[in-house]
Amino acid sequence: MTIRFADRTEAGYALAARLTEYAGQTGVLVLGLPRGGVPVAFAVARALRAPLDVLIVRKIGAPGQPEFALGAIATGGILVPNDEVPASWIEAPEVAATVEAERRELARREQAYRSGRGALTLRGKRVLLVDDGAATGSSMLAAVNAARLLGARQITVALPVASIDAAEKLSREADRVVCLSTPASFMAVGQWYEDFPQTSDAEVKALLQPPPNDP
Repeated sequence: MTIRFADRTEAGYALAARLTEYAGQTGVLVLGLPRGGVPVAFAVARALRAPLDVLIVRKIGAPGQPEFALGAIATGGILVPNDEVPASWIEAPEVAATVEAERRELARREQAYRSGRGALTLRGKRVLLVDDGAATGSSMLAAVNAARLLGARQITVALPVASIDAAEKLSREADRVVCLSTPASFMAVGQWYEDFPQTSDAEVKALLQPPPNDP
């Protein structure tokens, strides 16, 4: 089934309509993948009356082809190679500089987004991992592995749109995958949104602020 979304907020509320069994439940935590996944996760968390946090993932692009993912790293230093490329690529000396740069950016975002929030703890939680879409699935796969190592009891991947390959790959790793659309022809996540601007650090930090009535 193919669906086109007006924007990330609409996509988030559409996802929440498929996740109603989590509404108001204790032990549920919605985690957005920055940056574009956070507006989607914000809408999911609001609709489900669940707490919101982030699990940071950085794609490792191929030298000279940054849009081609060799793999990804996530909170906790989890490194997940793309299983569609030879493992030796991710270990090649020319990739080392890219990996180190992404580690630095991940650390910067951890400090920026998690300032004052404390370390991410998932032990015993039922986690909803949310992004705005998945092309290769490598970033979300890194998030799934990180969530497991951080002690999540159950992991549900929630996506508005994904390639068929990414959805199948994630279904083998997560406890559950909820994906609203898996188009047969998939070039990029943004093609399935009418409005798909870059999400800024400031927007992410604003969305992560607790509601005024929270203690």
